[in-house]
Amino acid sequence: MYILGQLLASLAYLFNMIFNVLYFLLVIRIILSWFGVNPYSEIVQILFRITEPILAPFRRLPLQAGPIDFSPILAFMVLWFLRSFVVGVLSHYAMRLMH
Repeated sequence: MYILGQLLASLAYLFNMIFNVLYFLLVIRIILSWFGVNPYSEIVQILFRITEPILAPFRRLPLQAGPIDFSPILAFMVLWFLRSFVVGVLSHYAMRLMH
């Protein structure tokens, strides 16, 4: 059972890292939206392809107040909840299996 516990602990770490990268990419996208960046740049296109599936569901909600879009804030909150849940459950079961 120790090996399965280690596997779950490694998965928890992997998911934690993935969520950290997603947070970072969303912050970069938000900052880039404040400046006039070239939307046809390859790096910007890659960033948009990664982050758009996260932001798109929240953009359908009425979360705009004038020029301010609050959908990234809700996206961060949902990602935080998912991260806490997924990493927490995996970590909990990893600890139970290792002891």
